[in-house]
Amino acid sequence: MRIDVLTILPDLVETFARASVVGRGRDAGLVDIRIHDLREAATDRHRTVDDAPFGGGAGMVLRPEPVFRTVEVVDPPRPLFYLSPAGRVLDQSYVRELAGLDGFSLLCGRYEGVDERIRTELIDGEISIGDYVLAGGEVAAAVVIETVARLVPGVLGNEQSSIDESFSDGLLEYPQFTRPADFRGLLVPEVLRSGDHGRVERWRRAQALARTLDHRPDLIASRGGLTQPEQALLVEFGLDTTTL
Repeated sequence: MRIDVLTILPDLVETFARASVVGRGRDAGLVDIRIHDLREAATDRHRTVDDAPFGGGAGMVLRPEPVFRTVEVVDPPRPLFYLSPAGRVLDQSYVRELAGLDGFSLLCGRYEGVDERIRTELIDGEISIGDYVLAGGEVAAAVVIETVARLVPGVLGNEQSSIDESFSDGLLEYPQFTRPADFRGLLVPEVLRSGDHGRVERWRRAQALARTLDHRPDLIASRGGLTQPEQALLVEFGLDTTTL
């Protein structure tokens, strides 16, 4: 998996790419992350990459020349995505699609955005990480990189981790417990200490359903509601079904 990032703040992205799960996957050669400084393609001595917008208005706009030149020189893997609030919203389903690619590239905007000719003539699509405003695309690029990289085989070490986690099947993840079994009188549920693996799996499924119903009922609705077996599972473990 190769991911290229085009940015005017390469050190910011590089720091993230060296850390934690992404850094380990990178060191192991499982994820190839290449970061390109758009200022390297600027032609003036000040390495200028932005200019005032035609027609007036606040802020500055990334100029087309350094972006086009960078793409022409480094030939980043396609598709090339612009990180933008106008893009397709990143969710776990979309992450899985991106993880199925051999590679892709991310363009980080800054200031008031990029010259429209970059959007119409150069990029292949746009990605949004949510309906809010950031100072630039670098934080969004970090989100895309981590969510995708952790699905690359071998990056997490334990492949079951990516199967059990939130959103893997449209539900939030079930509660997790570790030692000690009794912490200040707060006990780990008996079912998790029972050794009955079948019952543990049913309990976890029921808890995932209940937690999703409580915190994100929209996710249940998007799945078409609860099935009869799922409702029975909630009843089996005495969980609240009043929101069904």
